[in-house]
Amino acid sequence: MNPDALAARLAAAGLRVEREVAVADLTTYHVGGPVSVLARVGTPSELTELARALDGEVPPLLPIGRGSNLLVADAGFAGLGLVLDGSFETLSLEGVADAVRAGAAVALPVLARRTAATGLTGLEFYVGIPGSVGGAVRMNAGGHGRETADVLVEAEVADLARDGLSAPRALATLDLGYRQSALGPTEVVTGASFRVDAGDPATAEAEVAAIVRWRREHQPGGANAGSVFANPPGDSAGRIIDALGLKGFRVGGAVVSPKHANFFQAESGATADDVRRLVLEVRRRVHDATGVTLVPELRMVGFPDTGDGVS
Repeated sequence: MNPDALAARLAAAGLRVEREVAVADLTTYHVGGPVSVLARVGTPSELTELARALDGEVPPLLPIGRGSNLLVADAGFAGLGLVLDGSFETLSLEGVADAVRAGAAVALPVLARRTAATGLTGLEFYVGIPGSVGGAVRMNAGGHGRETADVLVEAEVADLARDGLSAPRALATLDLGYRQSALGPTEVVTGASFRVDAGDPATAEAEVAAIVRWRREHQPGGANAGSVFANPPGDSAGRIIDALGLKGFRVGGAVVSPKHANFFQAESGATADDVRRLVLEVRRRVHDATGVTLVPELRMVGFPDTGDGVS
């Protein structure tokens, strides 16, 4: 389906549709080309309308949460971008006992801060992850010794290739691994329930503050997407890159952060291709020097397949 026909079909279904939306405004790298067709969906009923309008013909799909683990090529993304908002941003803590339910569009730092302030503990680590609940489930996001699989009770998932209705998915069916899940390309996380414990608000908020301080001390700000490579078993990608003297190494406007070697910054004037080429060059140098093949946890979309397993 060509972009004009797709946009017209979705608009006819009453959905909010935009054409040629700058992905730089939707991701933390602030680089990359346009998303050809972007749909913004604010309610479960709109999601089912989207699935109905697609009628089983789902184009390449790009769900975009906080855009914190995403690099889109300068040529853009030719499929359908999807942003959840409205009711998917809901987080209710009233009457909570041992689990909280959050919409897929809830920011993880918000989830961490609000639960901590209520004296619900266990999710403090999320304050250091600038993603969304939906992204956390899809990528099994983690940090500070914990990951989503440790706290997730169940997720709510809709399949746009079917009816678009959200249905519960138990933790075991998601097959969460290191920065991965079994979610398919047409499946969209719409919400999730997380296990929490009753605790002291002051203690929980102190833990949140400690994580924020650690992050500011050890990780750079600016235009980046967090950790570029997954840690190899028993080691740290940042340590390996640093040991090769690659802090400050650059390709065009993209540079390995002098503060943390597994963070790659996009400086003013950088392109998505600069970042991509930096990722590939660092990966090549690490492999040549150590034999270790680093696996990107950064999701790179719209780039040609280089034949090295990174597309």
